[in-house]
Amino acid sequence: MSDGDPAVVLLSGGLDSATCLAIALAEGFAPHAISFQYGQRHCYELDRAKKIAGQMGAVSHRVVEIDLAQFGGSALTDETIQVPKSESVDDLGDGIPVTYVPARNTVFLSLALAFAETISSRDLFIGVNALDYSGYPDCRPEFVSAYEAMANLATKDSVNRSRKLTIHTPLIHLSKAQIIARGMELGVDYGATLSCYDPGEGGRPCGKCDACLLRAKGFNENGCPDPALTEFNS
Repeated sequence: MSDGDPAVVLLSGGLDSATCLAIALAEGFAPHAISFQYGQRHCYELDRAKKIAGQMGAVSHRVVEIDLAQFGGSALTDETIQVPKSESVDDLGDGIPVTYVPARNTVFLSLALAFAETISSRDLFIGVNALDYSGYPDCRPEFVSAYEAMANLATKDSVNRSRKLTIHTPLIHLSKAQIIARGMELGVDYGATLSCYDPGEGGRPCGKCDACLLRAKGFNENGCPDPALTEFNS
């Protein structure tokens, strides 16, 4: 466990956020992980987040409950909207997918910011990346930059302290393959992570949603199988 400056790391239980946690640790921060039960289709990912936080030595881990399912508007929060399935990454569309959850990262960052203030942290880590921001508006660099500027006007610490809040996005310009390669260098247990939007019993990845296909492509480009599938394919 690091004894460096405290940082808040958004930890979903997926591949990207686990890598982000590993990077925060490698950079000498003392990371406090935060996950959200937000009315999503399944909570398998929260079990994975708890395991990852423990494995990697996060200083603390908490799950915050909110209910974005009250609004729906996404395949991840509305059971009447189907999660898209495809046979290949080549079949994925270019527009904003129905798995986009309205304002999710804005809400998550706001709650992470509130947590950061209580532990005197000026550093937030979020695992947005290049493969997401082509489709998700709240994963783009300009969104993160604008949110950071707003946060530095909005809190007591930003008024009373000379050191400003920094939102770290170490994955934002990396491909999925590059993220995986970096995580393997840092010893991330990707077998403990879950990226699937629509898993089956026990958290078995569906293999055909956007997240599964992009993840599989990343592991293939690293010349290795996805370790998260081992327990289900053995």
